[in-house]
Amino acid sequence: MVTASLVKELREKTGAGMMDCKKVLTETDGDMEKAIELLRERGIAKAAKKSGRVAAEGLVEAYIAEDGKVGAIVEVNSETDFVAKNEEFKTFVKNIAKQVVEKNPKDVEELLNQDAIFEAGKTVNESLVEKIATIGENLSIRRFARFESNGVLESYIHGDGKIAVLINMAKGDKEVAKDLCMQIAAARPEYLNEQAVPAERVEKEKEILKVQTMNEGKPEAIAEKIVQGRIGKFFEEICLVDQVFVKDSSMKISELLKQKDAEVLEFARFEKGEGIEKKEENFAEEVMNQLK
Repeated sequence: MVTASLVKELREKTGAGMMDCKKVLTETDGDMEKAIELLRERGIAKAAKKSGRVAAEGLVEAYIAEDGKVGAIVEVNSETDFVAKNEEFKTFVKNIAKQVVEKNPKDVEELLNQDAIFEAGKTVNESLVEKIATIGENLSIRRFARFESNGVLESYIHGDGKIAVLINMAKGDKEVAKDLCMQIAAARPEYLNEQAVPAERVEKEKEILKVQTMNEGKPEAIAEKIVQGRIGKFFEEICLVDQVFVKDSSMKISELLKQKDAEVLEFARFEKGEGIEKKEENFAEEVMNQLK
């Protein structure tokens, strides 16, 4: 019988994924040595050795179904920018975006365990492991966003896969949708409108603004009123509809939407490697370590 502790032990010994460990242990009736051998034969243990390296480069990609009803953006990371230019890697990332659209996984873990629509007889994870082995770098599927729409879906990729935007609109046309995608890419809104901003985030910002105002020498009672005025600037920065339109600074996005009779339901913006702590490498030291 394959127990959780057996799977954990194999995972620690090889660095392979939990599902891969469970699969080979089942195939070998719990024989640890045979399971390790099987993982090595399949290139999984070898590939897993690279999993300790920081993958902060890579690509973001978008895919919208032909009928325009479902769209997705994904981020797949690699260790170096060089791999991001590799055609095999680019195709893999596009396939992952298509997989998300067609198979609707609830999260990355479910995505990895799905049968790959782009490679018969393999799961997405098995295909990923194969890419790690052939490309020679740690790769990871980090995240995705998927929207279903009865209105307008539009995507935008900026800077050869550095930034990806996906927008879902209840009404509007492709032209305004594309303008909004470019707005989101450039101005980095975090939320659609004020109502979408969590209350604790607003309160925290008010606290910061109050301290700033009192440090300017204003009495507390006056500081409270000044904060109410300054919080509007905060919303202008983080809320899409409150932002100034980058293509026409004389209007806000809310005015553009009204003018074009358009309505935004949701959006997602992925920037390659954002939030990943990159490991600083000393190249000379690395070469010396390899020579040793």
